[in-house]
Amino acid sequence: MKAVLLAAGRGTRISKRIQEIPKSTLPIGDKPLIRRTVEMMLAEGIEPIVCVGYKHEKVYEALEGLPVKFFYNPFYDVTNSIASLWFAREELDDDLIVMNADVFFSTDILHKLLDDERPVILASDKSRTATGDYFFALGKNNCVKKYGKDIPLEERDCEYVGLAKIRKSFVPVFRKQLDKLIGEQKHGCWWEEVLYTLAENRRIHTLDVDGMFWSEIDYFDDYQRILNYIDQTEKSE
Repeated sequence: MKAVLLAAGRGTRISKRIQEIPKSTLPIGDKPLIRRTVEMMLAEGIEPIVCVGYKHEKVYEALEGLPVKFFYNPFYDVTNSIASLWFAREELDDDLIVMNADVFFSTDILHKLLDDERPVILASDKSRTATGDYFFALGKNNCVKKYGKDIPLEERDCEYVGLAKIRKSFVPVFRKQLDKLIGEQKHGCWWEEVLYTLAENRRIHTLDVDGMFWSEIDYFDDYQRILNYIDQTEKSE
């Protein structure tokens, strides 16, 4: 299994508060967020792939000494995560975890994801629909029916976590759609658009992680919530 961490973006919403470093390199406890995530993957025998762009040298520094394969998106400032993933397309040949590198999640979320045998799953949280960033409306078998930031509150079923697993059997379909969207010049899309555009004809499952801790760092309050969680966790140990 491989894990592709997308760490090329600038993070404009929080950038004024973190002095021009990638969000994924923010310190969480005694190490950068992305180092914590990569070490979690390595502990499960998962091969880490990291896509970089903005301030890429900071990401290299955060992961120094770890067995990581890097791919650089030189167009990070005018493209989105779908383009970064496309640069790593040669590595899309096994069971995959694909994730945004600015997401903090507890180890129980990773274990729940790894235990799920369905062909493709997007981690989601049914407890977070009133506020959040990106939502799903679900259809039969809890598969994605609608997606977006502006889904009406009454139609929201869950918030997307920023973390997915794709089984090797589904990878050829995923890669073909990735190439198709890039060929159509859709390089301004998030990488998840590859799955969303398949949702009409294929089952894109969700995995509920309600009750488990996670946070994507979009705003400084998100970062502070993670630090509070780490502090409380350490005190309880």
